[in-house]
Amino acid sequence: MNDELKAVMAKAQEWLGPMYDEETRAAVKEMMDAEDKSALLDAFYRDLEFGTGGLRGIMGPGTNRMNKYIVAMATQGYANYLNKVAHDGGFEHLHDGQVSVVVGHDCRNNGRLFAETVADVFAANGIHVYLFESLRPTPEISFAIRQLGCQGGVNVTASHNPKEYNGYKAYWEDGSQVLQPHDVGIVKEVAKVKMEDVHFNGSKDLITIIGGEMDWDYLQAVHTVLIDQDVINRQKDLNIVYTPLHGTGRVIIPEALRSWGFRNIHVVPEQMVIDGNFPTVVSPNPENSEAMTLGMKLGTKLNADLVIASDPDADRLAIVCRNDKGEWVIINGNQTCMMFSWYIIANKKKLGKLRENDFLVKTIVSTELIKKIADKNGVTLFDEYTGFKWIANRIRMEEGKMNYIGGGEESFGFLPFDKVRDKDSPASICLICEIAAWAKDNGMTLYELLMNIYKEYGFQKETTINVVRPGKSGAEEIQQMMRDFRANAPKVLAGSKVVCTKDYQTLKKVEHGVESPIEMALGATSNVLQWFTESGLKVSVRPSGTEPKIKFYLEVPVAGFRGAEDYDDFNHRADAIVAELKKDLKL
Repeated sequence: MNDELKAVMAKAQEWLGPMYDEETRAAVKEMMDAEDKSALLDAFYRDLEFGTGGLRGIMGPGTNRMNKYIVAMATQGYANYLNKVAHDGGFEHLHDGQVSVVVGHDCRNNGRLFAETVADVFAANGIHVYLFESLRPTPEISFAIRQLGCQGGVNVTASHNPKEYNGYKAYWEDGSQVLQPHDVGIVKEVAKVKMEDVHFNGSKDLITIIGGEMDWDYLQAVHTVLIDQDVINRQKDLNIVYTPLHGTGRVIIPEALRSWGFRNIHVVPEQMVIDGNFPTVVSPNPENSEAMTLGMKLGTKLNADLVIASDPDADRLAIVCRNDKGEWVIINGNQTCMMFSWYIIANKKKLGKLRENDFLVKTIVSTELIKKIADKNGVTLFDEYTGFKWIANRIRMEEGKMNYIGGGEESFGFLPFDKVRDKDSPASICLICEIAAWAKDNGMTLYELLMNIYKEYGFQKETTINVVRPGKSGAEEIQQMMRDFRANAPKVLAGSKVVCTKDYQTLKKVEHGVESPIEMALGATSNVLQWFTESGLKVSVRPSGTEPKIKFYLEVPVAGFRGAEDYDDFNHRADAIVAELKKDLKL
C-alpha cells in the first residue's frame, strides 16, 4: 500500500465513527473494502476546497464530496467569521445586535437537506436565519439579503452543472458573493473546522420561513427594469415560449412576464416538473443547444417569436429566435450581452432617460463590441474579472457617484438593475422580451436587430474552447499549461503579430514592448492571460474556478459586414481563423 492510499484509508476510517450516519458509514466501508480503490481515492484524496465563491462538487460521502457534513463544516466556519466580524463592529446595521442571514436552495437533489443543515448550524451559532420555504432563484436570494438587511447568506446550488453536482454559494451583506477580504477570512475559518467543532440543533425560534411576501417584493423590483411600457402594450401578444429546465424559474418568470404586460406566454410542460435529475436534457446548461430542443419543438408548433430558458437556479438565460431563413438559432452569451447593452443605451437615449453618469460593466473575457457600443454613445464601461461578484463590487464602488444601467458576461448572464447583486434571469428575460417587442414594433425580428448591431459596430465571432482535465493529475496539468504559456507566450497568432499581452496574475501589461501596470478593483489578481494582435484578435485563457477545465476565449473580427446575407460566410471565415488559433495554441 503506497503512502497516498495509506493517508486516504486513515481519513476514510474517521468517517466510520459515530458522528456520521449509518448510510454514510456503510457507503464509506464499501469503498474501503472494494478491490479497486479508485472511488475511495477520489472521494478522500483531498478536502473539497471551500474557495472564495464557496463549494461545488459531486455529491456523495467523503471529504472531496458535497454532503451534509461538508456543508455543516463550511457553515460553521462561515458562522464563526460572521460572528467575529460582528463582534469587531464590522457591520453597520445589526437587528438588535444580532447577525442574520438568508438561506435558499434550487431544484437539485439534496438541496432542501443541505439548506436545512445550513439553517440549523447558523441557528446553533446564534444567527437569525431567513429560510426560504422552498426552492427559489439565485437572484431572489441576493435580493432578500438586501431587502431584509442581513449580513450574509447561503444559496445551495450548483447552477448549470450536471445532476451529480451540488454547491454552496456564500453571500455578503450587499447581496453579492463574498469578495476580499471577507472571502479569504471565511476560507481561513472554514479550514480550521473539524467535524467535532460543528454546532447542531439550533433554536427553531431563530429560523424564520419566508416565501410569498418576498416573491412579491422581488417582482416589484424586477418591474423597475422596464424601459418602454408603450411598446409592450402594442406588442403584448408577442408569442413567447419559456422553459425553466426543471428549475427555480418555473413560477416566478411567467409571473414576471405577465406583470410587464405580456399575454401570450407558453411553457414547456415536460420541463415545468421540478426534478434534480433533469430527465429531459443531457445537461441543464443553457449554453448547450441540446437543452433547448424541447423549447424549439414547442416554438415551432406554436409559431413562436422566441424561445427562452433559465438554468436550474435561474440566474442565467438562453434565447432562441428565428433567423432570416425562419430557422431557430441560439443567441450566444456575448450576443445576448451585446444586445442588452445596445438596447438599454439606445432606448434610454431615445426616451430621454440616459444620464451622463450612467455606466455599464462587462467581464474581461466578454466581447469587445460592448466597449465599442459604450464608447460611441459616451457611456462609461468598466472591465472586471469573470464572476458577477466583481460586477457587484463595481456597483458598490460607484454607488452615490454613478448610475449602474447593466452588466454581463459571455456565459449567458446579465444584470439589468442594481437591486440584485448577482446574475438575474427573471429581470433579463423580461427585458429581452421587451427588446423583441421593440424590434417587432419596428418591423424587425430579434435576429434582424442583431444583424443591424453588427452592421453598425462590426462583426466578430467569439468562441470558447474548454479543455477538460479531471482529477488530481488533471489539476496539475492545467497549472502546468498556465506556467508554460507564461514562460513561452505566443508572438504570433493566426498569422497576426501579438502587440499586447496582459497577465492578471502579475497585473502587468506589455504593449508594443512597453510594460505598464493593470489597474483592477481592490488590486485583486487572477490567473488569466490575454493576448491581442494587430488584426484585432483577442485570446484569453484561464482555469475554471468551479470545474476541472481550462478555458480559452477567442474573439475573431472579420471586416466588411453588410447584413444577414453575410452572416454564414463571415462565420465560416471566422471559423477558419479559429482553426489556425487552435493549432498555434496546441489545442
